[in-house]
Amino acid sequence: MRRSSGCCLALGGDVKRLLVVYNPRSSRYAEVREGVLCKVRDLPGYMVGKYEVEKIGIEGNVTKLTGILQDGDTVVTAGGDATGVIAVNAILQSDCRDVTLAVLPYGNFNDLARTLGTKTFEDIFDEKVKKLYPLEIIVDEKHWRYATCYVTVGMMAEAVKIYDQSKMRKLLKGKLGRYIGSYTNLAGWYFKNRRKKVWMPEFKLNGALQDKRISDYFAVNGRYMARVMKGGESYLEKRTFLSGVGGLVCFLRLVKFMIESMLTKVPGMETTGDVLEFNDLATVKIQAEGESQAFTGVKKIEIKKTEKYLKVMTRR
Repeated sequence: MRRSSGCCLALGGDVKRLLVVYNPRSSRYAEVREGVLCKVRDLPGYMVGKYEVEKIGIEGNVTKLTGILQDGDTVVTAGGDATGVIAVNAILQSDCRDVTLAVLPYGNFNDLARTLGTKTFEDIFDEKVKKLYPLEIIVDEKHWRYATCYVTVGMMAEAVKIYDQSKMRKLLKGKLGRYIGSYTNLAGWYFKNRRKKVWMPEFKLNGALQDKRISDYFAVNGRYMARVMKGGESYLEKRTFLSGVGGLVCFLRLVKFMIESMLTKVPGMETTGDVLEFNDLATVKIQAEGESQAFTGVKKIEIKKTEKYLKVMTRR
């Protein structure tokens, strides 16, 4: 196979193919190299390849990875949720029907790995394979992205941009910064920005006009959202997931939301699909698994379950 962006995966008869997807620029790359890459070199029974995430954005990497996949492949992501987003979307957008995904936690929040219960390279081959049913996000009738764990629209989607700052990247290299630093910086951003603008222009959710104080929409499919907030088992369901809205610019509402989310479950209702329709053409941020994008001139956003499932290795 052609080598591209660190990708090298030769073809060979009935030999199983294993592809490791990782980001050599990530804050935990040294751990990936030691804990995964060094261990796959002489893996018996597999023809091993690598895909290095490039600086070409999510969609660019998804397109490249899609062209590499074949039926029967095992894809192992060694990184954070962003690396998982690339692999998930590549698998679902490919023509392959038999690709198995394993996710190892080498990121900041690791929501997908924590949902599946996967931890080390050594034990992924002893895990069960289950069907995971992701969410699909459609913006003005056009597919945008698939998400395994959660989607948000509004203020929370905007807040994730702090993780692109160089100061935050340095903090993430240390374990203390990875957790305490993340939430400390998020809190600082929140108090500085929460009242700067209208985060959710006036909209209807499934035909019902929403309160003008609403700042966020969220859909939760996995067990976790931003590490500390609990979801459920929707990722195993074919049709339903949890969703809701909140006016989180109010600090007291945010505190209530966070306490309930951490102790029990993210507050919301079970749904088979949501449609957000804006009264006027809107400018909004949409986030899926910590990766966000700004949209302008948006009239409608649809969140639903995709009919195509993922085969995932899980310890649950």
